[in-house]
Amino acid sequence: MNNIVLIGMPGVGKSTVGVILAKELGYQFLDADLLIQKRENRLLKEIIEQEGVDGFIEIENQVNASIEADRTVVATGGSVVYGEEAMNHLKHIATVIYLRLSYEELEKRLGNLKNRGVVLREGQTLKDLYEERTKLYEKYADLIVDEENKGIEETLQAIVKVL
Repeated sequence: MNNIVLIGMPGVGKSTVGVILAKELGYQFLDADLLIQKRENRLLKEIIEQEGVDGFIEIENQVNASIEADRTVVATGGSVVYGEEAMNHLKHIATVIYLRLSYEELEKRLGNLKNRGVVLREGQTLKDLYEERTKLYEKYADLIVDEENKGIEETLQAIVKVL
């Protein structure tokens, strides 16, 4: 079990930190969102528009549950934790690290959620989403790295330290 999976809300820097972490460790880097787009041949926001939230989550679950990797850092989409099958698989093949950020800080970082391909149900706010997902991130995480007041470099050092 020599893979690392990064989970957390959109905007916490899973992809950004993931690439640098992979370089630091001499690992491959895999962006699960790009894997979904490649398999579906469409953008995340198009999948969500066309299939609806539940359809997207089902596709995301299938794609993440089928990841086979070795010495790889995987950055997942923020909604990966809705897929139980995917999360069980990822926990089996990797150390799962939750990049945690306070709601206030997250709100500052995120621009337009719709353009980011964020999975929001009708009438759901970012705050609702944050509260719903935080429990799931904590449930599945092997390790939690607090990103509060940390830049990329400090976050990276914090991850390397807990590993």
